[in-house]
Amino acid sequence: MLFVGTLWDPAAARGGDGNAGPPTGAAAPVGPASPATAGPQTHPRIPGPARRAADRLRGIPHSRNGTDGDAPGGDRRPGRFAALRAPRLDPYWTAAFFFVAFATLSLCRFRAMSPMSWDLGIFEQAVRGYAHLQAPIVDLKGPGSNVLGDHFSPVLILLAPFYRLFPSPATLLTAQAALFALSTLPVTRAAARLLGRGKGLAIGIAYGLSWGVQKAVDFDFHEIAFAVPLIAFALEAVLRKRWTAAVCWAAPLVLVKEDLGVTAAAIGAVILIRTRRATPLAIGLVAFGITATAVTLAVIIPGFNGAASYDYWSKLSGDGGPTAAIPLATAVRTTLWILLPTTGLLALRSPLLLVALPTFGWRFLSHDPHYWGTDWHYNAVLMPMVFLALADALAHTRLSARPWLRTYALHLPAAVLAAALALTTTLPMSRLTEAAAYRKPSVIADAERLLEKIPDGATVEADIRPLSRLTGRARVFWIGDNRIPAPEYVAVQLRDNRTPQQALADTAARHPNATYVPLGGAADIVVFRRTSVR
Repeated sequence: MLFVGTLWDPAAARGGDGNAGPPTGAAAPVGPASPATAGPQTHPRIPGPARRAADRLRGIPHSRNGTDGDAPGGDRRPGRFAALRAPRLDPYWTAAFFFVAFATLSLCRFRAMSPMSWDLGIFEQAVRGYAHLQAPIVDLKGPGSNVLGDHFSPVLILLAPFYRLFPSPATLLTAQAALFALSTLPVTRAAARLLGRGKGLAIGIAYGLSWGVQKAVDFDFHEIAFAVPLIAFALEAVLRKRWTAAVCWAAPLVLVKEDLGVTAAAIGAVILIRTRRATPLAIGLVAFGITATAVTLAVIIPGFNGAASYDYWSKLSGDGGPTAAIPLATAVRTTLWILLPTTGLLALRSPLLLVALPTFGWRFLSHDPHYWGTDWHYNAVLMPMVFLALADALAHTRLSARPWLRTYALHLPAAVLAAALALTTTLPMSRLTEAAAYRKPSVIADAERLLEKIPDGATVEADIRPLSRLTGRARVFWIGDNRIPAPEYVAVQLRDNRTPQQALADTAARHPNATYVPLGGAADIVVFRRTSVR
């Protein structure tokens, strides 16, 4: 009988039916299989520890005595966790990981009473109103102020059922963590589809670790948490040429914030560029987005605030004066931060980056330096745009006629991930590696017990630090607002080495017709109680 010597390929030998092939170096018969050669081998191969480990990663089981799972006496069951390692689940595992990380980061900051601004209190008051089927009144912006007259964000009503069940600022922070984590799913999935599993995971993880997302997660709560996944899903649909889905994901942006209608219109413009024809849905999205923004700014917001104006026009005009120019160096530096460590500037080769033009346009028109910083939450909406633009550009650059560009694109996903990991050592998520982040200082517990002495439903004047423990159960006003009558309680954080006596004197000066006495102090917080009103 004629035999041909071959090298045995384990993957090919197992084939689709799971039967083990001949040992390395064995001869394979040519022609019909004989009973002696058909079926399992009687002398199973016993791989070494390294080979068994490699096979386990590939989902190939082994018995306890070291034999292959498909040999006699071996374990024929599939790998216990093989299904969970399927490539299609990578985006979901990525999203789950970042949800845990983001939620832990936010809740640890909340637990330590370390808010960055009053926004968490503002949004809790708004969601609390929705949860009780009332208008979203935000007394922190002024007595009886409707939040829809400040920013048009009716999307917040989606949080109302959860807040009704769990009335706490932690509910808002957890929801925000879920929304930001959800946005990693379309970014990872789109990148993996275009570039392969490894590069897709690298881009998805780099996106989740991007400085724009981390800064937004660390910034208490903001309504743009809804915009980030909507933009990510919309652009993923554009990359997959699912135009109807892209329009459906982009259109709700008008309910997130008043200026995002223009971003929705930009997504419609990108669809027109991609299709190279006048797609009715895309034209409708462009018209809808621009019209929604115009109507919201000119009619809806002025109608809710009673002032017949949009308060934030002053961001563009400098309170009626000439527009202050943002220094060119500041604009260039921030733009490079947005594009260089995140995409190596390669995102500039994708038309998807056009979606970022409205956000940059608002910034160039504004005189507010906060928009050009790397803190706060302002850059979060740009992150899905630049990372999906990167994935799109990488897919096309692989076909470039320039060898150096193909090489650059080949190594860029790993470089972007390395940059994200390196920058994370100086970003908020680095705190997750510190044991102190998970401990609650005893002085914070004392401060919470002090604030619990304020009865539910009381009127309170407070500044940033006490806000998050009061807005869910009391009527809270911003400290120093001269439009409010003398509140029943004043909760203030002592800053710049100020003493309780000085804080009491400031309170008496703000409310000369009322008398206040100290209720107590803990950590750097003091509370005063009103005893009489003249």
